[in-house]
Amino acid sequence: MEKIEILPYDRKAAAEYARKWAFGRNPAYYDFSRIGGDCTNFASQCLYAGAKVMNFTPVTGWFYINANDRTASWTGVEYFYRFLVGNDGPGPFAEETDLKKLEIGDFVQLGRETGDFYHTPVVVGFSRRGPLVAAHSYDAYRRPLFSYSFDRLRCLHILGVRPPDAP
Repeated sequence: MEKIEILPYDRKAAAEYARKWAFGRNPAYYDFSRIGGDCTNFASQCLYAGAKVMNFTPVTGWFYINANDRTASWTGVEYFYRFLVGNDGPGPFAEETDLKKLEIGDFVQLGRETGDFYHTPVVVGFSRRGPLVAAHSYDAYRRPLFSYSFDRLRCLHILGVRPPDAP
């Protein structure tokens, strides 16, 4: 079996994208703020800026062509998580990790006590108190993670990117 080369995830590019668009909207992407929220759409844009590879598998992949031609994982919190931790094809992949192992360009998801997760900020820096994040819906840049109110937290560490021709 042929070993697939893992491409590096450009954390700096993901963070730079977040800085550039945290308080604006890239016209190449639909703004979902008024129809459920734009946070995971923004997270996906940041991830794509660092990964540069989408997964065009229908339904279970991770891609955006336009507002009507995209996967649920591009804009949905839970689907984004499931894609990243389960992806064994092209594009970025991640593992759920501990807060202390987060790096710039990784993601956190905020959840309720019931177990449903509702927000996906991107890590753009660190302070003595923990991660600083950028997000859409309630636009933020370098906001302290612990200034949010949440019951549960899960951390997604991007491990790398498989090339577009990965099986």
